[in-house]
Amino acid sequence: MDEKVMAVLDAYHERMREEDRRLREAPPTGGHENWRDQVLLSVGPDTGKLLNILVRSLKAPNILEIGTSYGYSGIWLAEAAQATGGRVTTLELQDYKAAYARDMAAKAGLAGSIDFQVGDALQLIAALPSGLDFVLVDLWKDLYEPCLDAFYPKLNPGAIIVADNMIYPGGEGVKRYGRAVRAKPGMTSVLLPVGSGLEISRFEPA
Repeated sequence: MDEKVMAVLDAYHERMREEDRRLREAPPTGGHENWRDQVLLSVGPDTGKLLNILVRSLKAPNILEIGTSYGYSGIWLAEAAQATGGRVTTLELQDYKAAYARDMAAKAGLAGSIDFQVGDALQLIAALPSGLDFVLVDLWKDLYEPCLDAFYPKLNPGAIIVADNMIYPGGEGVKRYGRAVRAKPGMTSVLLPVGSGLEISRFEPA
């Protein structure tokens, strides 16, 4: 992996360690949603590596990331996209998160492989053209199933969908998604205990 990419990932990992240390010393009390918006809440290195491996198995993939956050998973996706001639479109509600992620992608030399879009995920998905080869779902859990319904008609045959946080913290939103993705025609799906739990699905229409 390129030295600039490794340096950016190292910077993210250092921030993760610092946030973990601060949370252990002073767990959040009140203002929970505001706290969640200030920390990375990233997929972590094991999931990042798996995303990278999956994308590298595809040829010139059209990748959709739903939930940019501060851009950690986007680095893993964009590095693989650059290596395979693909491209990432990443969606984020908060402009300051997208700005941070864009800056980190530039430092990694990956800016040319990522298109950053800011706004409501469902509206942005609706405006996208068809032809998705890979989708990462990692935003507010009550939006997992609505996002699935929005991007499902836009999937290419052989498309791979990865949903994060399926085991931890879990909850009703991801349970609904798990049931819904397995009920979609042409979908094969498996739950893996990697990171916070990943539902990995592949679309192959009849």
